[in-house]
Amino acid sequence: MTPIDWFSLLHPVLVILFVYPVVGATIRLGILVREKRLGITKQPAPVPREHADHGRWLTAGVVVAVLIALVYSFISKAVEPGAVFAGGAARLALLMLVAAGTLVALLALLKVKQPALRASFTLLTWAGLLGLGSQAEIWRLSDNPLSGAFWSSHYWSGVLLTGLLLFNMAARPEITRHLRWRRLHIASNLLIMVLLAVQAITGSRDLLEIPLSWQKPAIYRCDFQNRVCPEPADAPAAAAPGSSGAPELA
Repeated sequence: MTPIDWFSLLHPVLVILFVYPVVGATIRLGILVREKRLGITKQPAPVPREHADHGRWLTAGVVVAVLIALVYSFISKAVEPGAVFAGGAARLALLMLVAAGTLVALLALLKVKQPALRASFTLLTWAGLLGLGSQAEIWRLSDNPLSGAFWSSHYWSGVLLTGLLLFNMAARPEITRHLRWRRLHIASNLLIMVLLAVQAITGSRDLLEIPLSWQKPAIYRCDFQNRVCPEPADAPAAAAPGSSGAPELA
């Protein structure tokens, strides 16, 4: 594996080792918070705070993982042998700057308290991800919401998942104070759990379709519609009809 191939593993490794374990802990703490609020069980005072902290870590981890995947897509296209990256180094630098700005917006969202600022940095973070994801180098099965491929796209389900997580993190004070916001929070979390399952399935599927960098020239000569690949030039000739193809004994 080349360095760019190892870089391609950062996104799934971060999701497997950090995001999904934190998801389980966040869901468990959320159930405990709800039981405490309804008087079903008595929970220690720090439980609500721990639930909120885990939600923040989860959202930050997902955004960082998405940024890593997007940056990998741009860099891998730029360094492919014989590839011409549209816009050259100047466009690549601009995309890296947008990625850095998106990360700064996320860090600001983790710090600000005022509702207007929370809403602004949430939109900036999500807009940064959408802007980077709309580039031609990003693999999307379809951009048409009326097609089945759109709903099975790892990218688009990830965009929706990230938006819901950012909303939940930004609206935490309102969720704590208002019943209607808590109900909206629960509904969004149910959709988040569905999207996490979709992400696990589509992400595993897409990993099977991504060849190593040195394999791409051969793999991309295949006909993906008919699921056939051209025979290599030095392939042995086919055996004559009726022949077993086994070497004869001297």
